[in-house]
Amino acid sequence: MRDAIKILRMKKYFFARLIQLVPILFGVTFLTFGMMQFAADDAVDKIFEHTGGISEDVKALKRAQLGLDQPFVIQYVRWLGGVLTGDMGTSFISGKLVFETFADKLPATIELMLVSILLTVLVATPAGILAAVNQNRPLDYLIRALTFVGNSLPNFFVGLLLIYLLALKLKVLAIIGGNVLMPALTLAIAMGAKYTRQIRAVVLEELDKPYVLGARSRGVDEMTILTKSVLRSSLTMIVTLLALSTGSLLGGTAIVETIFMWDGVGKMAVDAILMRDYPLIQAYVVWMAIIYVLVNLAADLLYHWLDPRVRLGDAS
Repeated sequence: MRDAIKILRMKKYFFARLIQLVPILFGVTFLTFGMMQFAADDAVDKIFEHTGGISEDVKALKRAQLGLDQPFVIQYVRWLGGVLTGDMGTSFISGKLVFETFADKLPATIELMLVSILLTVLVATPAGILAAVNQNRPLDYLIRALTFVGNSLPNFFVGLLLIYLLALKLKVLAIIGGNVLMPALTLAIAMGAKYTRQIRAVVLEELDKPYVLGARSRGVDEMTILTKSVLRSSLTMIVTLLALSTGSLLGGTAIVETIFMWDGVGKMAVDAILMRDYPLIQAYVVWMAIIYVLVNLAADLLYHWLDPRVRLGDAS
């Protein structure tokens, strides 16, 4: 009976959070659509940017074909109606369906996300634990110094530094050409630094708790305490970091993808913004809103599964 009530509460919480997605999507898409109207030029100007001798009448006709001559509210309502019926429109620049374009770019972003998170977890977890168990010793100071530097460097600088060292000097990796390691390393350095410091802090907190002192007094070895007790108690924090990183990476890391010419949704968004390709920009905004809501929802449900003491909002 208790399990049935628990499942019912989780379902109630799940659907309540999904309903919250509606005003979020409406708000972010409306604001984005509005901000795009303040641009000095539009997609038609970009289309004919390098074409001389184009009259304003021709541009006006093209705007009418794309619906850009309509008032802002009408453009937005027309776009929203299309989305609600499963039609995200057609790219102003390429003429391809927005959904097909987005679907073509998404696998590259997912690949980059998975490799980046894998590299981050493989490095940050043992580094954070080592720093914690060697608190205020030389190894701890070294790890903390490296994470401070890694957390301070912006992604674009790390990317350029890796290009210089690994591609130009050592020549072990290609700058472009479909190699996922270079952009993944760029993302993993900053994420790994943040993960390491957080894991160190949580492990130190757990090591000072009574249950650890009790296990030590009973003669339980340190490795068993770390793997079976401390790490298990630290999982909720690690899940939090993974959820946040997954959301941002699935949205595409625009700067890194652009630097390495990685053909994902982040680079697609940058290109769409530069070309004033409104349908693609709106598709990206919708994607980002959905991802962040769903990832945070998944994290909340996973918290509750890992630690039943965590309350699921009003559903508890």
